[in-house]
Amino acid sequence: MSFKTVPQMFQHLVSERPTLKTFYIKTENGWEGVELADLQVMVEDFANGLKNLGINDNDKVAIIGANSRKWAISDYAIAHIRAVSVPVYPTLIPTQSQYVVEHSESKIAIVQDEVQLDKVYPLINDANSNLNTIIIMDDEYSGGKDNVIKYSDVFNMQDTQHDIRAISATVEENDLLTLIYTSGTTGNPKGVMLSHSNICNNLLSIDSTIKAAMELNPELKPADGIERFVSFLPISHSFERVGGHYSIFSQGTSIYYAEMNFTPEILFENIREVRPTFLTAVPRIFEKIHAKILDTVSSMTGVKKKLAEWSISVGLQTVPYRTTNRDLPFVLGLKYKIADKLVLNKFRAALGGKVRACSSGGSALSKEVGSFFCGIGISIIEGYGLTETSPVMTIGHPDLFKFGTVGKAIPGVEVKIQPDGEIVCRGHNVMMGYYKNEEATNEAIIDGWFHSGDIGEFDEDGLLRITDRKKSLIVTSGGKNVAPQPMEVSLTSNKYIEQCNVVGDDRNFISALIVPNKENLLAWAEEKGLSGLDYNAICAHELAYDLFDAIVKDTMTNFSRYESVRKFTLIADEWTVDRGELTPKMSIKRKVVVEKHKAEIDAMYNSPNTPVTSSDDELQLGG
Repeated sequence: MSFKTVPQMFQHLVSERPTLKTFYIKTENGWEGVELADLQVMVEDFANGLKNLGINDNDKVAIIGANSRKWAISDYAIAHIRAVSVPVYPTLIPTQSQYVVEHSESKIAIVQDEVQLDKVYPLINDANSNLNTIIIMDDEYSGGKDNVIKYSDVFNMQDTQHDIRAISATVEENDLLTLIYTSGTTGNPKGVMLSHSNICNNLLSIDSTIKAAMELNPELKPADGIERFVSFLPISHSFERVGGHYSIFSQGTSIYYAEMNFTPEILFENIREVRPTFLTAVPRIFEKIHAKILDTVSSMTGVKKKLAEWSISVGLQTVPYRTTNRDLPFVLGLKYKIADKLVLNKFRAALGGKVRACSSGGSALSKEVGSFFCGIGISIIEGYGLTETSPVMTIGHPDLFKFGTVGKAIPGVEVKIQPDGEIVCRGHNVMMGYYKNEEATNEAIIDGWFHSGDIGEFDEDGLLRITDRKKSLIVTSGGKNVAPQPMEVSLTSNKYIEQCNVVGDDRNFISALIVPNKENLLAWAEEKGLSGLDYNAICAHELAYDLFDAIVKDTMTNFSRYESVRKFTLIADEWTVDRGELTPKMSIKRKVVVEKHKAEIDAMYNSPNTPVTSSDDELQLGG
């Protein structure tokens, strides 16, 4: 399939596979999907309603809500009438949501429910805002606010009948498709302008890699020949928007939307029910599954435990062959078949049993976790990019991928490393610029090259490795440059560590704030006879510090002394988006967290057992 605009892609797929069902949602009757031919009618009717509400070329329409069929229909409808979608994270606080809607000059906001409605409703009467109408997806809404209409009513706005398909044919590849606001760690977010060309070229450039990944483990192909995908990462973020929402749809894969407000338990129940064949996820999802499986194995006894451990070991032996697309040696292949039949297929059942490949992005995946999944028959392909690069800049390929690397530049894109280590790129994926922010645009794009702000290097096979964010590099008082991310990734791969923020700027050693995994720490506390204590007391207990002291020491053996965590403090409360400690894509706002825990950090550096410059090789850890 070839296309230059999102409406072209949509219409082409409908014409090819009109009876394919997609956009499934879970109802009391089970999972219910919509045929593409019916979906086409919905998109065009909704687009007609938007036209009757006064949306014209290049007008902005905000969408605020979790992943859903209605979100997707809204997005495609907006694109069909040459308007611009503005996705807004539903987790943002009111002032943040209002900033995006107001700054983008959105005329209409399509909101999930009354909670999201209340966040932006004050803009209706604000002289500085263009917002004049709010469409609420919840058809049970009965609030009666002025300028608020129900989602279902938009389909019936037929005062003027517009030829939506004809309008969609006039969309040009260089038209602005969407404004995605980046969730920076400081200051107001910037609106990234992405054109139809940006997105469509990105889709076409990763198409062959995704298809190649889908050919892995052909024995797991669904009997009905229909590929399935569960959408649960925030569709407001560019990773899911392109990697799931657009890319998966363009390939004719049936998309299932996870239940609203899902918990981890509900999400994995949805996944087991749908039995997807491909998934996109962030490393933390894979880490949690990995930890859960290892916990299960650890609780086994006797022959059953030995068999599970042997099977995992056999799986890990196959990784060097799988990552280079080589056939397994005869004996290893035979062992693997036995291990798979007896044990490994049960591990895959955690993801429904039919997943052949996954894509991971957002942050680095640890080698331990990636190798484990590869060994049980689920290859995880990593890619790299930013919202400003539409978003894919590089991607791994099933024929050659290494955990800890993010592949090679996609077709049509050049990537190089600056003398200071910064990754820069140019090509069809580079954004049009930041909306109403020429100064920031000129700082980010110099002579056609987009400056990522990330530090990286190419390995001997030409695969890109990200070492850190340029702006998050720690410079110790001894002048050493330290990248915190590799240490944080290694530490959070441990089942007892949920979050970690490494600090040490202008200090004489590196330390860390560690948020324990509450569920696992409570289970450990019960084993140690500490269940009578409240959670804060457990986190402050000497035995807990001994546990984490051992974990940190063991993890730091993989790092040089000057870049190792030498002290840590346990933080009982998990950092959240709502409290402003995390960005909507769950990245830690380092400056916010450091400021909030200034007292704890100062205590680590000012306490009597503070490490000092010496030749002593013993790391000093603990509280």
